[in-house]
Amino acid sequence: MGASLKDVAALAGVSVKTVSNVVNGYTYVAPQTREKVERALAELDYRPNLSARNLRRGRTGVIGLALPELDAPYFAELARSVIDAAARRGWTVLIDQTDGLPEREHQVLQGIRDHLVDGLIFSPITIGPEELGARTDRTPLVLLGERVLAGPTHHVAIDNQRAAREMTAHLVSLGHTRIAVIGDQRHNPAANTAHLRVAGYREALAAAGLETDERLIVPTGSYHRADGAEAMRRLLAGPVRPQAVFCCNDLLALGALRTALLAGLRVPEDIAIAGFDDIEDGRYSTPTLTTVRPDKAQIARVAVELLEAEVNGPRPAARGGAAPGAQEVVADHDLLPRESTTGRRPA
Repeated sequence: MGASLKDVAALAGVSVKTVSNVVNGYTYVAPQTREKVERALAELDYRPNLSARNLRRGRTGVIGLALPELDAPYFAELARSVIDAAARRGWTVLIDQTDGLPEREHQVLQGIRDHLVDGLIFSPITIGPEELGARTDRTPLVLLGERVLAGPTHHVAIDNQRAAREMTAHLVSLGHTRIAVIGDQRHNPAANTAHLRVAGYREALAAAGLETDERLIVPTGSYHRADGAEAMRRLLAGPVRPQAVFCCNDLLALGALRTALLAGLRVPEDIAIAGFDDIEDGRYSTPTLTTVRPDKAQIARVAVELLEAEVNGPRPAARGGAAPGAQEVVADHDLLPRESTTGRRPA
């Protein structure tokens, strides 16, 4: 068995309460006393009993993370960041996949894992403000993504419209005037990410004095590589050949890139291609993929911080989906020009 607080206290010559204060980070311990305790902790290789601590606090030490697709690289990378941020607080993360299905998302929202998790970080596709307002589960909740903006609970996302506007402006700055977009989902009212990114594309064209050619706005059923490949085939077979293509995520862009190369086109000399999300695959594609990089580590860190404040705060008798003083946090993003739009630069 590992060392106990009592063992550490005996070695340091202090009380068990003093050791507990040091372990829990209380600031009113004298520096010399803290130093003695920390030396004893290191010598005995003390590890706190998180299970016992959580039991005393009425906690499980586990949080939930509900995402649409675990095999989508963006969500996999985001999950990694959430796990890292949670581990720094001694939390374990229980991950669930909803597939973006309304029934699965409603089950998550209504607490099918009641008493198993202390809080939930949730990236919904179909859930709206009405469902959140009707929520009766008391589990603390933080939302990710673009489905619910200015809703009744904490929410962390990037400014998708601005980021898409910046990417389209980048393509304009390279001299392109016929710019297509792949990933429109205008017939899906729940596809807020697509709506915001296409809106940003339209805004950038208007700001540059370019008319939007609706023939260059290509819808996709989903955001996978195959969808991007098929959309690019339709574009290349259409009446207007684009000079550049903005894809609403990197998977679409990788599929589009494959189709363009198979058609004998040079990228970016014959057609420039850009994506969104900065997944690892795009850093190693040929050519490397120009993209928007959401700060996934910041999104995860802020979401976990907000959830921690909710978990440790007073719990109302009936939460009803509302978090007092719900915060809308806009995380950072960067535009990363790479070879698929700027060409290979000299070494």
